[in-house]
Amino acid sequence: MSYSMLPNALSIIRIILTVPIVIALLKEQYILTLLLFLLAGITDALDGWIAKQFSFQSRLGSILDPMADKILLTCSFIALYWVGIMPLWLLMIIFVRDVIIVAGALGYFLGEISRDSDLLEPSLISKFNTVLQIALVIFLLLIQIYTELNGLRDMVFIVVATSTGLSGADYVLLWVKKFILQESKK
Repeated sequence: MSYSMLPNALSIIRIILTVPIVIALLKEQYILTLLLFLLAGITDALDGWIAKQFSFQSRLGSILDPMADKILLTCSFIALYWVGIMPLWLLMIIFVRDVIIVAGALGYFLGEISRDSDLLEPSLISKFNTVLQIALVIFLLLIQIYTELNGLRDMVFIVVATSTGLSGADYVLLWVKKFILQESKK
């Protein structure tokens, strides 16, 4: 394997780590889940740093990295809901936003808009939302270990729900603007 493939290999490792994370979570092994989730986070940070530091960015990496994040977070959220730690209403808000993103990405790859390379670049609010969603998983695991943090739960849910909604709206506005711009060029 060439070194230029290392960031993509780290993204694949993150996808693979999703399986033991979900299994540990379903078995209510919260410390193990937290450690595995943190390991997955390290692979995420490393793949981005290596890709930028050594100019190993690739089209595959631009797809694989966010896909690995989405798989890890979505599976974690479903498992957190399944074991009764995360409410259904928050899972649904996150799910609807992800459907919006996937629908837009399909339009990006299938439509005429695909020549516009900056469409896949996540906005600042989307990056912030991803950080909050990762923090949500860590927080929900931590309150299983340190129950005194449980009083912050509802506030954290509201912050993440708000960020997720704003991020989804931001994507919708971006795609509407791109579509209008594309149509005005015809």
